Amino acid sequence: MASPTLISLDAMGGDHGPSVVVGGVKDYLARHDGEGVRFLLHGDEAAIRAEMARYGLTDAVCDVRHTDKVVAMDEKPAQAMRRGKGSSLWNAIEAVKTGEAQAAVSAGNTGALMAISKLILRMAADGLERPAIVASWPTTRGYTAVLDVGANIGSDAKQLIEFAIMGEAFQAAVHGVAKPTVGLLNVGSEDMKGHDEVREAHAVLRAGGIPLNYHGFVEGDDIAKGTVDVVVTDGFTGNIALKTAEGTARFISGLLKEALTSGPMAKLGALIAMPALKRMSARIDTNAVNGGPLLGLNGIVVKSHGGASAQGYANAIRVAVNLARSDYMTKVGANLGRLAAVLDEPVAEVETPGETQQ
Repeated sequence: MASPTLISLDAMGGDHGPSVVVGGVKDYLARHDGEGVRFLLHGDEAAIRAEMARYGLTDAVCDVRHTDKVVAMDEKPAQAMRRGKGSSLWNAIEAVKTGEAQAAVSAGNTGALMAISKLILRMAADGLERPAIVASWPTTRGYTAVLDVGANIGSDAKQLIEFAIMGEAFQAAVHGVAKPTVGLLNVGSEDMKGHDEVREAHAVLRAGGIPLNYHGFVEGDDIAKGTVDVVVTDGFTGNIALKTAEGTARFISGLLKEALTSGPMAKLGALIAMPALKRMSARIDTNAVNGGPLLGLNGIVVKSHGGASAQGYANAIRVAVNLARSDYMTKVGANLGRLAAVLDEPVAEVETPGETQQ
């Protein structure tokens, strides 16, 4: 019998702690019938076991590791690194480093999770300053992986190519896309558009030394269209794009609610359209796409939204399991090696116009 996949969970992280984490384990097991997965739950043993009893979970699937220490949701990353050793978050990641677990999931403090993950697991590539956060963006064709969405504010050409390599492997492992297409986010599709870093990355990817299905430049409206499977950008632009999309979705949702409750006929129409409205809501529900891996580490760590529901946390577990069972780490390592070789060779430069393109 094959060994079970072991997922390490920070049971105290997030806004709701063990109630959502253990509830997420129960939801995952119910929806995926276990699939040979076991869990290490780090945190307050009494609180965890109380939730296990409520959900009917036993030691057959959950191994509880007690600790009194917890990294607070508002704790600064530097403080977390100094005082976090032995905490539920720290121990969850440590289990990945020792090889006991194949992946870790936490809904805790994002800054602390990134800092401790980098400290314990180290980065897979020398040029990466910190892990890249990937978002699964709902589109008309399914989901597009967008990265970075906030971790690396400024990124040079090499880092953008590394994001492309990691995003492509993530999309194949988590969303099952056989040969994901990759695009670089830019202000236009022409070769001369954009700043030096994005044009340099474009030149390397276009040259074909790295085996990616490179599409070329894409623009902001291409994200929701699903023009490509992976959209690569720096964390500054990616985070603004993500927050803008979230704000726009809330704005439209508010307008729709106002329109559908404006009078008796509108309410009747809303009642008739309710099944379709529920399907639409499910497509854009953040719980449905919960689980953003910290890409670029020497190990798999998945960040869950702090306020995720049990169903949302189960989705983060699914992302961790899919990555752990894939060739993600091997594929990324091989392509990063190819990148190092490519960058030792001269790359044809993209022609630069005499004036700034708009």
